[in-house]
Amino acid sequence: MEPDEHVASPLIAKISFHKVLETLEEIAESDVDYRSDYAKALLRHTAPYPELRDGITDLSLLEKHEKLIKNLLADLFPTALTKNEIKAATIPFFNITFNHTDRFKQILMNAGEDFGISIRNFDDHQFYVFCCCLILNGYYGYHFDFSKPLFYDIPDADGIMHHYRILYNADFLEMLPTDKAIHITDDDVALLMDNFDNLELWKEKFPAGSWISKGFGIVSLFDATAESAISNLKTNLLINDEKEISKSDFEGIFRSIYQIPDLRIGFTEVNVQDNVFRLAPFQEIKSYILNGSKEISCNTMMCSGTLDTMLDEKKYFVLSDVEAYKLQDDADAGFAEHLLEQNIKSCIFAPIIKNGKLMGFVELVSSRAKELNSINANKLAYILPFLTDTVDRYYSELQNEVDAIIQNEYTAIHHSVYWKFREEALLHITSRDKKDHAYKEIVFREVYPLYGQIDIKGSSTARNESIEKDLIRQIERLLLVFRYIFEKEKLPLIEQHIYELEKLEVQLKESLKADTESIIQAYIINEVHPVLKHFDSSNTEIHQKIIDYFDTLDTKMKMVYDSRKDFDDALSIINKQMAAVLDRKQAEAQSFFPHYYERFKTDGVEHNLYIGASISPKHTYNPLYLNNLRLWQLQAMCEMENEYYRLRPGLPYDLDVTSLILVFSSPISIRFRMDEKRFDVDGTYNARYEVVKKRIDKSHIKGTAERITEKGKITIVYSQKQEEAEYRRYIRFLQHKNMLGSIIETFEVEDLQGVTGLKALRVTVEYSSSKQEKGTYSYEDLLKELAPSA
Repeated sequence: MEPDEHVASPLIAKISFHKVLETLEEIAESDVDYRSDYAKALLRHTAPYPELRDGITDLSLLEKHEKLIKNLLADLFPTALTKNEIKAATIPFFNITFNHTDRFKQILMNAGEDFGISIRNFDDHQFYVFCCCLILNGYYGYHFDFSKPLFYDIPDADGIMHHYRILYNADFLEMLPTDKAIHITDDDVALLMDNFDNLELWKEKFPAGSWISKGFGIVSLFDATAESAISNLKTNLLINDEKEISKSDFEGIFRSIYQIPDLRIGFTEVNVQDNVFRLAPFQEIKSYILNGSKEISCNTMMCSGTLDTMLDEKKYFVLSDVEAYKLQDDADAGFAEHLLEQNIKSCIFAPIIKNGKLMGFVELVSSRAKELNSINANKLAYILPFLTDTVDRYYSELQNEVDAIIQNEYTAIHHSVYWKFREEALLHITSRDKKDHAYKEIVFREVYPLYGQIDIKGSSTARNESIEKDLIRQIERLLLVFRYIFEKEKLPLIEQHIYELEKLEVQLKESLKADTESIIQAYIINEVHPVLKHFDSSNTEIHQKIIDYFDTLDTKMKMVYDSRKDFDDALSIINKQMAAVLDRKQAEAQSFFPHYYERFKTDGVEHNLYIGASISPKHTYNPLYLNNLRLWQLQAMCEMENEYYRLRPGLPYDLDVTSLILVFSSPISIRFRMDEKRFDVDGTYNARYEVVKKRIDKSHIKGTAERITEKGKITIVYSQKQEEAEYRRYIRFLQHKNMLGSIIETFEVEDLQGVTGLKALRVTVEYSSSKQEKGTYSYEDLLKELAPSA
């Protein structure tokens, strides 16, 4: 093998047989005649070639002297062992090998002409330092232990990768300094042993080409494929990110272990409770039991006897010859055929069991009969524990991810109050032995609420209008089709449907009742469409009219769904964007003082905020933080209005929004409702706040039929004089920032059930066509800005 001439090394490799020749000279002078004669003959043959003693640097000379070198090394490479041992002469760490045993030659031949042998994971840095250590040990007499496991990875003729452990013998090698060599002191060695990673230091003490390695080493290999593959499997299974592990990685490892070039790996999840085989959520890994299906009943796939073996006994299920199994077992012939369709002629299904729970089956399959059998199935005993731990870990991580998604998307426990839930959960865990321990309710007392909403104005009316438009459009299209058919063929049934459709059209244009949509949809789908689908006519124009009609329908609804889709899309876009603005602003607001936050998407976006000392007891609470949050909320509402203003031109359905803030200065208590999995106000007095919150957006200005909310304006509802004064200051500040208009409306709110005396401020939002500043102004900024007028 040719060495890499571009790799720097402190050593100049000179392949020499001087130590062998010196030994031969001693034997030649011995009293054993046959040994002496043999040694003299070898010395006589090598005498004309001084390079064998002085050292060879031109590797082509190794080929020239191949037979002579083989005779010189005959005692070290016994002929009787040449077909069994994997052995060659070498220079340690250099990719130079020669005088191979027959078995070594065959291995290299099977790997292919283009294969270049190299040590696995052995970079230039390690190569340089290890060569330096050879010098320190061989010349200076130190004893550095640098013998980490080294491997050659060599494929066989079938492409299966074999892993060979490398063992070096350097008895016939000596280190000689050149004039470039630097003398190494004990202080140098002390420095070097603590600086393996400092390659520049090693190169300083051992310059490139400053030493000569004269002689040769012996490399012996043993096939450690199974052990190495299992080690690689462990390494891969420890990778936390399953995306880094590919199917080809696993199959390559298993092929090395089993020495089967066409071995394929699969996995099938088992749900014992539902008695189904299920597709596992592993990337790239397929299921040969399912073969493309997501889920199959266990009883459907195979007979009960086979299931008992797989599910109850939890033993390996091995088929060494699937074709023979198909012929001898009628009950499972269908399963055997299912495997043969995938070109599976032999297979092993091994159960993955953790703590008595069956999670699934690892599938090993081959396209050749008898390759997999009950004997080599036992190799899995070394592998399954690692696979089991990995599958268990993966499912645990998957469950954690699912729990996180559920918590984040469905039953969120906000991080500001998570500490309280964790505290209670830990108390429960540490008190499991106490039978009387029960979960305590989570209550936060003396907190101040803030409520706001940005609502779709007249969403119910707009939704009804979209329904009406779609239904009228569909009836008009149906009437065109039926009238055309009736012109061609005077059928009474067609005339009846024309009459019924015309009647529905009139009703729709008059009014839309609560059940109108469902009645018309049921009539069209159950009575009208079947007539059109089964209408037998030789008239191709009628046939085309019917096809054109069905092409205009929504593929899922089987109805005209244009206006309703536009409305739904517009509502979804508004909700998504408003929620995104609010969530982004909330991340910023938490830095003021930790507080509870939740939002809801309905026909718009509502949000609740609760702030107080009980929510964050580790922080010192001050009323300043409530003021700061109120100002933040008003600014956030302005930004949400502006976001809608920028969205509106591109919406598929024209909708207006209104904004509302409810001010409530009295502290309340909130309790986590275990049955509803959400926070709610606690106590009768606090319920007044909830009553106002639920009814305020639909209320009117006292003595009028005008709603308190209006598009393009923010309405602030309050009950106390100091609240009005506080918010007027905020409004003046935001007017100064050109976020609110100059006119402030004041009015009383109509009496609600059990609630009277509410008042409101209403102010216009100043929209900006360009993206306005997103910065949040703190309460301290407000005080500075308004100090002169205050």
